Amino acid sequence: MTSIRAGLVGVTGYTGMELTRLLAGHPNMRLVRATSRTEAGRPLSDIYPFLRGLPGGDVGMTAPDPDDLAANCDVAFLAVPHGAAMEMGATLRQRGLRVVDLSADFRLRDPDVYEAWYKVPHTRRAELPQAVYGLPELYGDAVKKAGLVANPGCYPTATILGLYAALKHGLVETDGIVVDAKSGATGAGRKAAVGTLFCEVSDTFRAYNIGKHRHTPEIEQELSAIAGAPMVVSFNPHLLPINRGILATIYAKLAKPVSPQDVQAAFEQTWQGSRWVRVLPAGQLPETRHVRGTMFCDIGVVTDQRTGRLVIISAIDNLCRGASGQAVANANLMFGLPVETGLMLAPLMP
Repeated sequence: MTSIRAGLVGVTGYTGMELTRLLAGHPNMRLVRATSRTEAGRPLSDIYPFLRGLPGGDVGMTAPDPDDLAANCDVAFLAVPHGAAMEMGATLRQRGLRVVDLSADFRLRDPDVYEAWYKVPHTRRAELPQAVYGLPELYGDAVKKAGLVANPGCYPTATILGLYAALKHGLVETDGIVVDAKSGATGAGRKAAVGTLFCEVSDTFRAYNIGKHRHTPEIEQELSAIAGAPMVVSFNPHLLPINRGILATIYAKLAKPVSPQDVQAAFEQTWQGSRWVRVLPAGQLPETRHVRGTMFCDIGVVTDQRTGRLVIISAIDNLCRGASGQAVANANLMFGLPVETGLMLAPLMP
C-alpha cells in the first residue's frame, strides 16, 4: 500500500478540521504534520477529541516551518487565509513539495483580477501559470501532472457543476444568469465574529455581499472557459441557519425552445458515469441533507416553459465537496490513486 505523508498548514479552521476527519480514514495517506501558531505543542486530539484513538490524533501541532514540512511530507494542504497561502505555497513548491491550496490565492489566472477583488497584492505571480484549478470533473487529467493545485471555492463548485451541462449543450443564453446560493454557517469560517454567533444565525435567513462576493470572478472565469466566451453572472449569496451545506438555485434564459424531456436527457447524458455528480430524476429536487459529508453534487432541473427559463438546483456539502474532500480528491490524483480513495459515499445523516 502506498503511504503518502501529508502535512496540514492551518489545522484549527473548519476546513482543517474536516481534513483531519477525512485523512484519519484514508487508506493511503497519513497526516504527519499539522501546524498552528496558537496551538503548537499540543496533540491534535486535544482540540479535536473525535480523533482520539484514530490515525493523526496523536500528531503534535507545530508552528509552520517550510523546511520541516518539506523534509517530512510528500504533500501539503494549505488551509490558511488568502494572502498567506501564496507565500507558503510558493516556498513549499521551491522545496519540491506538492501543494493543494484551499485558499483563493492561485485560483484566478489574472492576478490583476485577484488584486481587485481580494484587495491584497499578489506577490507570487510567477507561480500562477503552473497552478491547476482543482475541479476533478473538468481538470482531472491536468491535476494528475500538477505540483500545485488551486482547490476551488465552495460556491463556485456548486455553480460550475450545476451550469456545466446547460452551457456545453447550448441550452441557455450566456448573459442574464442569476445564481441565488445559500450556505451553512461553516462557510464563513471558524474565527469568532458577531455575525456567525448562534443567536445571530439561528432562526433567521439573510443575504450578504450581494454583487461583491469574492467567489464571483472565479465563477465567471470557469463558466467563460466552458462557454468559450466571456460571461458575467449575478451571484447572490445567503446564509442559512444550518451548519454545513450549499444549495444554489440558478436561473438562466433558454437559448431556444426545448422540451423538459430533452433538457433532462442532456443533463443525464453529460454526467452519465460520473462518480459524484448525480442528476436527480425529473420532478425531484436536491436537499443539503442528502449530500452532507460527501463529495456528491446533486442536480435537479426544471424547464419553465411559461417564462422561457431553465432553473437548475445544485446541492453540495461546503466543507467536504466544497473544500476538504475536494482537496483530498486532488491529492489522490496527484499521487496516482483513484480519485475516490478515502472519500466516503454515504451521507452523514442525523
